Amino acid sequence: MSQIIIKPIITEKMTAASEDLSRFGFMVKYDANKLEIKHAIEKLYSVKVEKVWTMRYAGKSKSKFTKNGLISGRSGAFKKATVSLAEGETIDLYSNI
Repeated sequence: MSQIIIKPIITEKMTAASEDLSRFGFMVKYDANKLEIKHAIEKLYSVKVEKVWTMRYAGKSKSKFTKNGLISGRSGAFKKATVSLAEGETIDLYSNI
C-alpha cells in the first residue's frame, strides 16, 4: 500500500498550505485513485484524512543544444495528490531528514 505514495512534495507553496490549512502534497502513482491514496496516507502516517484532491500532469517536451546537435526528449507524466487532514492532525515530513 505504501507503494502508492512516491514522495512528499516539499515546496514553499505546500509548506505554507500545511501550516495554514493542514494540507499536504504527495506525488503518487499515476493509476492510484482517491480511496487508495487516502488509505495509504492514513496507514503510513497514522492520521485521519478528510479530503483528497488529485491532479494529473502530462510530461513536457524538452530540448537542448549540445556539441552533437539538438537533443529532444520528454519528461515523465506524474500525478499529484493534496490531502486535507482532520482538525488537530499533522504530519511531520522533516523528522527523518
